[in-house]
Amino acid sequence: TGVQTCALPISHPLQAQTIVHTDDTFLTARMVQVPTDNGVIPAYYAMPATMRTPASPSSMPIVVVVQEIFGVHEHIQDVCRRFAKQGYLAIAPSLFHRQGDVSKLKDNAAIFSQVVSKVPDWQVMRDIDATVRWAELNGGSRYKLGVTGFCWGGRITWLYTAHNDYVKAGVAWYGRLTGDKNDMTPLHPLDVVDNIRKPVLGLYGGDDAGIPVKDVEAMNDALKKRLMSDPSIIHLYPGAPHAFFADYRASYREKVADDAWARCLAWFKRYGVHA
Repeated sequence: TGVQTCALPISHPLQAQTIVHTDDTFLTARMVQVPTDNGVIPAYYAMPATMRTPASPSSMPIVVVVQEIFGVHEHIQDVCRRFAKQGYLAIAPSLFHRQGDVSKLKDNAAIFSQVVSKVPDWQVMRDIDATVRWAELNGGSRYKLGVTGFCWGGRITWLYTAHNDYVKAGVAWYGRLTGDKNDMTPLHPLDVVDNIRKPVLGLYGGDDAGIPVKDVEAMNDALKKRLMSDPSIIHLYPGAPHAFFADYRASYREKVADDAWARCLAWFKRYGVHA
């Protein structure tokens, strides 16, 4: 199919236990409603609990955290809190809201067929644009904008970086790079390489059953041909499976996840997405 699904059969993550838990001490963290040009969508956000006034607005860096096919569940919310502990306003919009509630579906096949396959890329781009506008009005700065995403959200990270020139840097975690095309997913990251004008770090596993190494090599080769001063690149972890960062799944690899997280933070800091 043209959309990356997660390869491992699991129960829905809302019913699973995460290994990493980041508390909300000294944070403001909650669900909010984000206005879009087509109604409102829920989002989870976390930011340092600092005071601001109209005379002295905050200008925190914004990181949009793009969900997996399982929605904005506890793991994605925890990632937002991890960023907030580093001084970011991190926000994860519920990008399937109009198509359905994946938390009520029992398996990956149902999630994909009943919801994910019906979500058009153009809607996702516009909803993330609206999310960035909300973040700007609530303490963030579009001039310090980063985007990161996992699995389904990893693919979206590449596409959104190509879509929004305000993005300063992106970090894409094991998102599909190519595949079949249809009205919902007309282009994939390999198709938009020439439009990726800001540096994206890809974090991928060498033993990912759904993303062959040849696709990673093809993407890296295409990125190298751009000859940008700040080049994008994919870092491949030999032996790591898909979803190695997902600490509620059997695929979790702690050492790889820790290294990848450090690379993610360093990448954003290097390219201006930092406090």
